[in-house]
Parts: sequence; structure tokens; C-alpha cells
Amino acid sequence: MEPTDDIVSTLVKENSKEDFLSASGILIKFADNILTNPHEPKYRKIRIGNPAVQSKLLNFVGAMECLFIMGFEEAEDGEHLTLSDDKSLQPLRNVRDGLMREQTKIQTPQQHQEIPQGARQRLLPNLSPARSFQMPSETNFAARIGDGMRRVLRYEDPNVQEKARQAIPVDKLLSEAESSFKAAQAKGESTSDQRDFLLLGLLKWFKFTFFKWVDTLPCSQCGGATQHNGSLQPTTEDLRWGAGRVEAHMCKVCHINTRFPRYTNAEKLLETRRGRCGEWADCFTLCCRALGFEARFVMDWTDHVWTEVYSNSKSRWLHCDPCENICDKPLLYESGWGKKLTYAIAVSKDEVQDVSWRYSANHREMLSRRTLCREPWLRRTIHSLWRKQIATLPQERQKELWTRLLCELSDFICVKSSDENLPGRSTGSLAWRQARGELGHGTAAQVSADVCASNNAGFVFTPTERERESEIMHVVYNCSTDRYLRKSSADEILSGWEKCVFGCKHVFRKEELDWKMAYLARTEGSSEAEITWKFDLNGTDLRIGKMELKAQTTVFENGKVSWKICGEDACFTPAAASLQDFMTFDLKGSKMLTVTAVLQHGKGGNAWQHTQLFRQALSETDSYPFYIKLMLN
Repeated sequence: MEPTDDIVSTLVKENSKEDFLSASGILIKFADNILTNPHEPKYRKIRIGNPAVQSKLLNFVGAMECLFIMGFEEAEDGEHLTLSDDKSLQPLRNVRDGLMREQTKIQTPQQHQEIPQGARQRLLPNLSPARSFQMPSETNFAARIGDGMRRVLRYEDPNVQEKARQAIPVDKLLSEAESSFKAAQAKGESTSDQRDFLLLGLLKWFKFTFFKWVDTLPCSQCGGATQHNGSLQPTTEDLRWGAGRVEAHMCKVCHINTRFPRYTNAEKLLETRRGRCGEWADCFTLCCRALGFEARFVMDWTDHVWTEVYSNSKSRWLHCDPCENICDKPLLYESGWGKKLTYAIAVSKDEVQDVSWRYSANHREMLSRRTLCREPWLRRTIHSLWRKQIATLPQERQKELWTRLLCELSDFICVKSSDENLPGRSTGSLAWRQARGELGHGTAAQVSADVCASNNAGFVFTPTERERESEIMHVVYNCSTDRYLRKSSADEILSGWEKCVFGCKHVFRKEELDWKMAYLARTEGSSEAEITWKFDLNGTDLRIGKMELKAQTTVFENGKVSWKICGEDACFTPAAASLQDFMTFDLKGSKMLTVTAVLQHGKGGNAWQHTQLFRQALSETDSYPFYIKLMLN
């Protein structure tokens, strides 16, 4: 089958008759405009944000692929598709003719009873419940909801869920969740259950270990920096996994294009483990379902997506943004990023809900921007779809969902406070975030991801009774297992690099699953990072005599790591190279000690990777690249 026939067939088979006619109508219009006016530039440029594109093409399987087969490519600004003057119009003519043939078949009387049904369509309810008069934009709105409902059904495949569980370190996350839950219980601080802590662990693992944000990909040939260079034609394999768009990233050195298919299938994303917010939310929602969480995929009409997870302990849905490693901060987008929200629709295998009100502290202002559809129509449509979704469920489950619905609608009535100081967006290049207006109210430095800001910065090592008796404090850290071992205190284990940090800025732990290495590094986009450990003997009759220190570092290009060791009366600034093995310092009776590392410089878009602390293979579980031993007197 020719590519043209293949993609037209996909558009017919994978969408309902109404959806095919809607999508093919606008595609034929685009084609006719160009064929009738071949030298008119305005017809060769399509804005991706165009409502017709958003609602009639992006939401239907195969529609955007038709544009690429016609010859359209993504412009450098990332906001338009263009058909260059030197492209042949024959592919465009072929797609148009194929669409028109299929329209004729569907619209003939003998075909009226046959509605093409893709595998996904058979599982769905009628997505146009309000059959009285509908505005065109309302029809498009319902179509996008339908696309979301098709998407979440993919998460329910048992084989796909098992594939996700194989990728997730389930035992490790369960163990850490149990420890965190018990610690919170002991302090009387927790209103959560162990599953909530598991969710937080999954979110953190997904952000800092599993998935990678893509601005541009490194060159597939030389590994050098690349820049956007339009689009490439998707292959049959790309289309199989929903990648109707394939970005071309051209190397600045060897000038070859590296392909970046924009996959929309979560199973494939378990393998590629990279993308932007769409890929992140898609894959993360699948991971949540694989661990048994009730999860929703949330579509935002101002160009973002995220996940909601139901917490049994809190009896409500929790907002989860895997790109940001943020949980239960629903005002993040409006108050932090500065987004002007309109609609946010959540879909799951069991239900669909307009959750916009959860994400705004100014309902009246948001309501004034909701102009795509009539509010009564939207309420009827959402509720009708919701009831059809739950109609096939057991009575007990239906009762549970009705109770949840009433609680959720009551919660929406209460407008939330926006007093909390929330950050701007941290993922994506600075220029990209600036262009989208999502930096929020802070500076670029303030919005860079800072793991310590939301964790346990402020930790101070003070001597235990055993350490006072032995007059030794001995702490080591293994980056592979991400654990501290307090050897001088009965080999006490503390999990998590940040758990023993006094202060830090723009630092996170990175696992390279391809190279099987782990290290601490600067957060992507930051120009400098800093991390400090502190020891304090005040309140005891002991002082620090000497210290042995090993702090292994790895740098690339012009990256630089600087160390500073400070007692009460003096500071040392040893060269990083001298700390690759043990070095001894005389603290001369200090009661306090800080050890600080500063990470700077590096080149290009991967500069953040050019300064690394404690890099070691994931298999090295018994060696310690960070070692501090204090001799007390």
C-alpha cells in the first residue's frame, strides 16, 4: 500500500464516520486553497494553534499525518506548518483525491449503516451526546474529549502495565515509601497513608531518573549540539506508535538530521523515555495505573497536560505534574506559571470530568475566557459522557463514583487561596519558557528546579552517644544506591542524597540508564549549583581535631568543581583533583564544620552534565566516592 493510501485508510478506520468527515473536510479545504492559488504564500502556512487544527486535526488519528504526507513541515518557530515553494504538489493532490473518494463511499446511501470502527472506537460511548444544535466549536470540543478517552484506554492493557512495572523499581519505591510513612508517623506529622508516599516516590523517580526532557536531541552521529530544522516525513513505524510529527534536529557540526518522532503511545514511551509535557504525562499516567493507582489524564486547553491521582487517605484527587516533580499544588499553573487557564478536562477509564475549577483561584475571570462552548452544553455533555462511562460498572463501584462526584463538585465551589508562593515553570529551555510566558514572577535562577527547596535541606550532623564515646564521626555516601552510611553510629543508613544536606541550590541526582551510571549534577538550565554538608559539636565538650575527606568528581569540557572546607577560624579551598583520594585537614579544635561544593561552567545545552559529583556505576554498591571522617577530642 502506498503511504498516501495507508494514511487515508488510517484516518477512515481509526475514527468514527462523523470524525472522519470533519477532519477530511478541513484537509481538503487546505489542499484546494493551495491547488487553486499555488503562488499565494498565505495558503502554504498553517498555524498549529488555529482552532480548526486544534480541534479537527490534532484530535483525530491520522489527520496530522495527512498534512505531513502532503508535504507540510514544522516551521522553525514551532508554531506553524509550512509547505515550501519547491515541494511538488502531487502528494498533496493524491491525499486530497484519496480523502474525497472515501467521503463519497461514506456518504452513499448503501454505506450509511456501516461506520468504520477501529479497535479503540469499539470500546467508546457515543461522543456526541447532545444531538440538538451544536456550535462548530462544541463539536470540536467533544472530539478532543473523545481523543482523550481513547488515549486512557491504552493504559488498561495488562501486558502494557506489566511492561511498565518491569521498568519501575517497585521494590525500592515500596521500601522507601514504608520508611517515609513510618518516619512521618513517629513525628506525628502525617495525614497520608503509605500509598501517598509511594506516589511521591514514583513522581520523584520518574522526574529525576527515568524520563528526560527534550529541547533538542544530541546528534546521533557525533553527539554534538543540534538545532530545530523543520520536520521529516513519518515512517510507517512512526505512525504505528502515533508519531504523526517527526522533528528534525540538525547537528551544528556535521549537519546531519537526528529524527525525533513525537510518540503519543505510552507503551513506546517506556522505551524512548524522553519528550516534552505530552510524552511525560502520557507515560507517567501509565506508570500510575501499573502500580494500581486510580489516575486521570488531564488535558488543558492552554497547551499543557498532567495527571491526577486519587488518594484514598485524603478522599480526593491529587494534582501531579511529572515534569516538575510537584504534587497537590493545583494553583501552580495560574499562580506560579502565570497561565490564563480556560478548560481542564480529566479523563480515565471510568469517567470524565471538567476539573478546571480546581486549578484557578479566580473562577469569574476564568469563566470570562471560556468561549469555545456554552456552559450548559458543556455541563450536559460532560455529565452524559460520565453517566455512560459508569453505566457498565458494578453497582458498588457506581455508588462510590457518585459519592466522589458529589464531593468533587462541592470542592469546586470553594475558591482556593492563591497566597502560596509557587514557582514558574522549570522544564524546557529558558528561551522556550520565556516565549510561552511561563517563567512566572521570578527570575530565571529562581525558577530553575531546586530539589532541596522542597526536601530536607537544613540537616546538621550532631554526634550521637556512640560517636561521643568513640570520639569519631564517620559518614560515607554511595551514589549508586543513593544512601549515606553513618559508620560511626552502628552503620546507620539514611536513604536519599538530600536527606543529609544542610543547604543546596540547583542540584539533583541523575541516573543514566543507558550508561548505567549515577551522579549528582546541576539541574538542567542552571549556570551554577551549590551543595553543603554541616557538622556541629555545640552542646558537647568535644571539638574537631583532624578531618579525612575524599570527594570524587568528574568534569567535562570546561566544567569546574570547587570545594571549600570551613571551620570556625579558617577555610580551606583544596583543588578538586586533590580530593580524588584521601586528604587530611587540621581543624584546630573547631566546634563546627561545613563542606561545600560549587559546580560551574560547561559548554552548550548539556553544560549541566559537565560537572558531576560522586559519579559511579550503578553496580558499585560497596564503594564510597564521598567520605568524611572527623577525629574528635
